[in-house]
Amino acid sequence: MINFFEVAETNEMIDKENLDVRTITLGISLLDCIDADLEKCKEKIYQKIIKAAGNLVATGEEISREFGIPIVNKRISLTPIALIGGACCKTAEDFVSIAKVLDRAAHEVGVNFIGGYSALVAKGMTKADKLLMASIPEALACTERVCSSVNLGSTRTGINMDAVRMMGSIIKEAAELTKDRDSMGCTKLVVFCNAPDDNPFMAGAFHGVTEADQIINVGVSGPGVVKTALEKVRGESFEVLCETIKKTAFKVTRVGQLVAKEASRRMQVPFGIVDLSLAPTPAIGDSVADILCEIGLERAGAPGTTAALALLNDQVKKGGVMASSYVGGLSGAFIPVSEDQGMIDAVQAGALTLEKLEAMTCVCSVGLDMIAIPGDTKDTTIAGIIADEMAIGMVNQKTTAVRIIPVIGKGVGENVEFGGLLGHAPIMPVNSFGCEQFVNRGGRIPAPIHSFKN
Repeated sequence: MINFFEVAETNEMIDKENLDVRTITLGISLLDCIDADLEKCKEKIYQKIIKAAGNLVATGEEISREFGIPIVNKRISLTPIALIGGACCKTAEDFVSIAKVLDRAAHEVGVNFIGGYSALVAKGMTKADKLLMASIPEALACTERVCSSVNLGSTRTGINMDAVRMMGSIIKEAAELTKDRDSMGCTKLVVFCNAPDDNPFMAGAFHGVTEADQIINVGVSGPGVVKTALEKVRGESFEVLCETIKKTAFKVTRVGQLVAKEASRRMQVPFGIVDLSLAPTPAIGDSVADILCEIGLERAGAPGTTAALALLNDQVKKGGVMASSYVGGLSGAFIPVSEDQGMIDAVQAGALTLEKLEAMTCVCSVGLDMIAIPGDTKDTTIAGIIADEMAIGMVNQKTTAVRIIPVIGKGVGENVEFGGLLGHAPIMPVNSFGCEQFVNRGGRIPAPIHSFKN
């Protein structure tokens, strides 16, 4: 039973500690929209999205009002479009025309983002995969709410280095096509290793082919709540620290479970998962970096940062899994730079580098996220950064990702403003030594030996 103390405690978290439900994401299967005729396929896609998601935003707002819980975003994830467009898209421009339909549907139903302009190429690429990947820069430049992702590797299949090399060039092209907006297109593009089928967070959300026709997934967020809880146990042992994080994660996840079940009931759509990730925002006091400092670091990036992040990630999961019947997605701690004021401060103080962030991704839930780099960075260098991150995911049997923004016309020391939840970021330096011969070899890095488990 929920008592009055717990109600008051939750209200305190919402009012003063930035507790919110970051997103309700409606997953929609488009497999029944496949058609050899492009125009018919686009019409089927549009009509299915409108019908399925027509009351998504209104439902989220009703729940938010009735329960007093902020629900920041309402989003849609779709079956990877490379699969849906394979029968009817003969050119990259054909795929771009589908992206425009997705954007129009997103505007019509009022969601913040629509994800699933995606390809799954961990082991190889079909013709449709290659066409969709080639279309990504233009698709992101001419739409507002469409998000794109590409899965480049997995623990079971290895890393598709041909696709990694392509994505290095595609990210640079996306940056060029949106250079008048500080290369904003790259903020809506992420590459993965071991991408989950049920992730509610953008830009990487897509609706896996093994999912139901429609599903409700929810992403919770509460860095400020965790930090406030840890302030009360300063100087205590690791045992007390861990117990405090677990108990707090339990409370935060219960809020997400409540919203997910209620949205499922009202929309008559099955409940999928609650993603336990601690997702920061640029708001003061809503920072994963600040939690690391509360654990005992002078700045995020100081010696001990990776250990502190590993502890935080593990305890969040241990507390969260007890609070929800189904957990999934990414689940852990996000460490984006532009979306976390504490991370931004650490970069500007010289405490946090790209290499340290890469080390931190070994123990957190995603990877190199929302990192701005000089606009003149070579596409092969970007491909090398992606390859490193994919290797971490592949060997450690976890999801890793790269969302990196080469800001055209800007260099180290300058700042870029993306606005809203995307925040702002200092341009970070990148290792100047080349890796062209490595990324240009072509082919596939084999899966590690521990992948052979049948």
